Amino acid sequence: MDNNIFFPPEWYRQSGVQLTWPHEGTDWEPLMDEVVPCFVAIAKEIVKKERLLIVTPDAKKVKEQLGDDVDYSRITFREMETNDTWARDHGGISVFDDGVPTVYDFVFNAWGMKFAANYDNLITRNLSHTKTFAKDIEVVNMQPFVLEGGSLETDGKGTLLTTVECLSSVNRNEYLSKEQLEYHLKDIFGLHRILWLENGYLEGDDTDSHIDTLVRFCSEDTIAYVQCTDTTDEHFDELAEMEKELHAFTREDGTPYRLIPLPMADSVTWESKRLPATYANFLIINDAVLLPFYLSPKDEVAKVALTKAFPDREIIGINCLPLIKQHGSLHCITMQYPEGFIK
Repeated sequence: MDNNIFFPPEWYRQSGVQLTWPHEGTDWEPLMDEVVPCFVAIAKEIVKKERLLIVTPDAKKVKEQLGDDVDYSRITFREMETNDTWARDHGGISVFDDGVPTVYDFVFNAWGMKFAANYDNLITRNLSHTKTFAKDIEVVNMQPFVLEGGSLETDGKGTLLTTVECLSSVNRNEYLSKEQLEYHLKDIFGLHRILWLENGYLEGDDTDSHIDTLVRFCSEDTIAYVQCTDTTDEHFDELAEMEKELHAFTREDGTPYRLIPLPMADSVTWESKRLPATYANFLIINDAVLLPFYLSPKDEVAKVALTKAFPDREIIGINCLPLIKQHGSLHCITMQYPEGFIK
């Protein structure tokens, strides 16, 4: 599209990261003793590098959980009701529209109305009302379009990576054809092209194959992806087909992407169900990458692989086994905002 919208990649310099904190009124209630330390570990790593925005119904309680060894001058608390913790999907999506910093507030309906989302759908609007964003930020209501941040990967140069399975799924935007979806996405994000993945999934994933569980841009020319080499694994065929698609993709100038395989995480089950453990669900922050670990020897294999993708950033592993018990991981609970967006 011929417009002046810039959709920044995750490695663009950031002003802060949002965490929507777990509490007893969420599905985390029976797992609070496990998940809160995970959130605390992630929060403390973010604060070392940039500002942290914490959305919670009870800031006092979160401060008790964080303890005294954290720089509170770099944390902004916003109190409001929440259903859950998946900031990647209910958080605002940042663009620059003709140079103006803009937050898109899409409809969040819990991945096609699978769960309650009445409070989470209002979080970005409430952040705007409470003057969380810098004064020159424009917050745009994108109703009725349903979109989650975990379904989008941008290289910052006009190319988007996404999955057909997610964006065309029931109770999102199924009234739109793939061609109409593509036109709309190009228009609102200033894109030149969209790379659609037809294959790839993880058992236990509630999101209908979000791209951030499978394939990630690490730079304009580098893509990291989940590779399954175990022919007995139920994911083998689908991920092999996904890998073929990635090898066929090229940059706009026709050159192939540099592809970095990440190991398929060891199978993790809970309550007799396989969980969607994935190393692709990492978060890029200022000068570092936070990588989900699952207490497996493969953790270090994934860390070495990402070091190749991010040679100038510290790779920090954080145990995310508690997170996947609710079918998400590290990237899923975070949303970054570019420099200048958060006060």
